[in-house]
Amino acid sequence: MPFYHTLGTIPDKRHTVSRQPDGKLYQEELVGTLGFGGLSSLVYHLHPPTRVRQKGKPYSVQPEVIAESSLNAMSFNGFNVAPEADYMKSRKTLFVNSSLQIGLAAPTQSTPYFFKNADADELLFVHKGSGVVETMFGNLPFKYGDYILIPRGTVYKISFDGTDNMLLFVESTDPIFTPKRYRNEFGQLLEHSPFCERDIKRPTDLRTYDEAGDFDIYIKKKGMIFPYVYANHPFDVAGWDGYLYPYTFSIFNFEPITGRIHMPPPIHQTFESRGFVVCSFVPRLYDYHPQAIPAPYHHSNIDSDEILYYVDGDFMSRNNIKAGQLTLHPGGIPHGPHPGAIERSIGQKETKELAVMIDPFAPMMITREALSIEVPDYYKSWLTD
Repeated sequence: MPFYHTLGTIPDKRHTVSRQPDGKLYQEELVGTLGFGGLSSLVYHLHPPTRVRQKGKPYSVQPEVIAESSLNAMSFNGFNVAPEADYMKSRKTLFVNSSLQIGLAAPTQSTPYFFKNADADELLFVHKGSGVVETMFGNLPFKYGDYILIPRGTVYKISFDGTDNMLLFVESTDPIFTPKRYRNEFGQLLEHSPFCERDIKRPTDLRTYDEAGDFDIYIKKKGMIFPYVYANHPFDVAGWDGYLYPYTFSIFNFEPITGRIHMPPPIHQTFESRGFVVCSFVPRLYDYHPQAIPAPYHHSNIDSDEILYYVDGDFMSRNNIKAGQLTLHPGGIPHGPHPGAIERSIGQKETKELAVMIDPFAPMMITREALSIEVPDYYKSWLTD
């Protein structure tokens, strides 16, 4: 849950006269969600944010779903996603349900245009690459291991430092927050939370662009891209304040919760939404009961699917899993450690694994893009003969 933040120049009282040095009024914009009942920020532009010069022909970016329902345990080689120069074209959606889309992107170039997702909050996880997300709220530097939370309606562009980039992305039709059980009634993260406000990096370096011209903003809505050309630079913001803004959180700042015996996956929870949760598996000490089995027990996902994205390290519960690989374990059938993993884990003191887990509460549908990088016969990987 973001907390109050402000950058730049704002008036002492909201919705009152506020003039620029040349005497012109600042153009106030309320950027908010859930009508007027959700998080919001007040933004002060040099020019009205409504000056559209031209509209282009919309086009579909709806992923091609080819498996409406599945009860197959599946795996996918994420590093086989083909790199693309263009950021939007590089985003390959792999899994879809009514609440979210999950996919991978391997863009090789920075975005020359601006992008706004008008449908969904976006959560990006940086597996490879570094750079800066530029927004009207300020700039957000990012690097390997960062989660980047971009609220719906945020106009942004990404400047990458290099050409070798890999992003895991989640698009959520509902807002994405930090877990409610780690916050008090005022929204402050509690002492037992595995991270705190100091770990959340807010926008800095607010740059005000007083530029006129043709500024391309590609807006995503209902599975379509609507190309717009605005007459003024979208980052003409002199100041803002509020609770709605993008931020980053490094997976390396997640402090794992451990116990004497194996703890359940919710202890790794990092984000939540109405339709799913996101968990971070990070290097940690193993359970310290003298007879503990550190490997996870077999379990049945009756009410949710489980998608694991393997980032780095030794994935102790899996055999022959590589960085960049994904697994999908559907709700309704049990899964658990691969053969030998339980015995191997006994007596071990720590794990170096790094992974991101997404648990959707409704079944995920598979796209054609997903099948193009599928690992064949993964469902047989628990056989020993």
